[in-house]
Amino acid sequence: MSSTPDRPALFDRALLPRFALLCLGIWLNAADTLVTATIMPSVAREIGGYQYFGWSVAAFLMGSIVAGACSGKLSIALGLRRATMLAGVAYAVGCAMSALAPEFVTFVVGRLVQGLGAGAVVALCYVAITALFPESLWPRVYGAVAGVWGGATLLGPLVGGLFAQAGFWRGAFWMFVAQAVIFVVAVAVMLPSEKRDEGRNRVPALQLTLLIVGVSLIGLAGVVASPAAAIACALLGLVGMAAMLAANRGTRDRLLPRSVADLTTATGLGLLIMFACEAAAIGFTVYGPAFIQARHAASPLMAGYVTGAIAAGWTVCALLVGGLPPAREGLAIRTGVGTLLIGVVWSAWAVTRGSLVETGLAFLVIGCGFGLCWAFLTRRVIAASPADEQALASSAVPTVQLIGGAAGSAAAGAMANLLGFGHGVEPAAAYAVGPWLFGAFAPLALVAFAAAWRLGRR
Repeated sequence: MSSTPDRPALFDRALLPRFALLCLGIWLNAADTLVTATIMPSVAREIGGYQYFGWSVAAFLMGSIVAGACSGKLSIALGLRRATMLAGVAYAVGCAMSALAPEFVTFVVGRLVQGLGAGAVVALCYVAITALFPESLWPRVYGAVAGVWGGATLLGPLVGGLFAQAGFWRGAFWMFVAQAVIFVVAVAVMLPSEKRDEGRNRVPALQLTLLIVGVSLIGLAGVVASPAAAIACALLGLVGMAAMLAANRGTRDRLLPRSVADLTTATGLGLLIMFACEAAAIGFTVYGPAFIQARHAASPLMAGYVTGAIAAGWTVCALLVGGLPPAREGLAIRTGVGTLLIGVVWSAWAVTRGSLVETGLAFLVIGCGFGLCWAFLTRRVIAASPADEQALASSAVPTVQLIGGAAGSAAAGAMANLLGFGHGVEPAAAYAVGPWLFGAFAPLALVAFAAAWRLGRR
């Protein structure tokens, strides 16, 4: 592929190694999530903990959110190279803890450390995109990196299934330890060394504390038995996160961009869309496989691949629209979020009352919605931020997505308990009241569409 000095190509000899490094970092997070979801029943059979499945998910999300929120500050304080190496080491340690866990509490702690490492790696990869590639290539890089998620969608359930079938689920985590070591070595060799910015090395303790409290309460809402307690935890968690946003705006040491809650800015609108879209769709990833297995007597592997249609649609559409000119970005954002809204409404019916094919197609539409708009939302969020906040804006993209996923999954857990799905999914109940579980989040997709319509005019 040829290029000119004014318009470099993504696969130029100078840029290709950087792109490969980013793909490896994204792979660690994407594949880990899908492989772990596949092997969890085997984990519980060996070391117990069926009743604490939610905590293993909540711990990973907690670590990812905290690390993602701090990664921009970490890259400023340590430099991108040192911060990324530290994140890779943390991920390797967490995987080793999970692989060696003699009981479920240690396993959950390992998942927490894995989340810290994985969240930081992904967020720092986004920072690296803006640091290592010219702005004209950002949409192409984001679209191409999305292909890694697609590859993980295809390979993750297969890899996890093979390890589970062999009775060696611990081997899956050792595999990720080895890949993390390769990632750390590659970062040490390929990324340039940077000077530390000692003047900005203060930890934003108040915002971080409020974020931890808020996310903890939201995660707790998904696992407590009482519906009233779950709702109370979710509401208090949202209050805690709102307090974090307020504190973030009033200080010089910020975890997120100052305009994250300002809906008059492109950064604020873009991050709202990301949060609302993820929160609206995450319930299908959390409960979709259980409904598919209960209603269609499908194997876990089959249910995983049907649910993976969301990631497949995201990947294909992201690759197709990656080269759109800036003048068409507004249309892509509106079309993508509108497509996602249609997919959420259709999926709420299909997963509870439709056929297996209809469910897969509906999930595919959701993924297409994400793929059509996500790269352009990302570029607008980052480009609209002041130059001194672009590192924070870059890390805010995956952080806000994780926060949306945590809030949405916790709320879905509370709704599932309220509807009687707290101990399993019965086909009759899935048909009768299941649409309420997923349809309750359609208004979030509608909010995202209204914000996208406004952002598309800019």
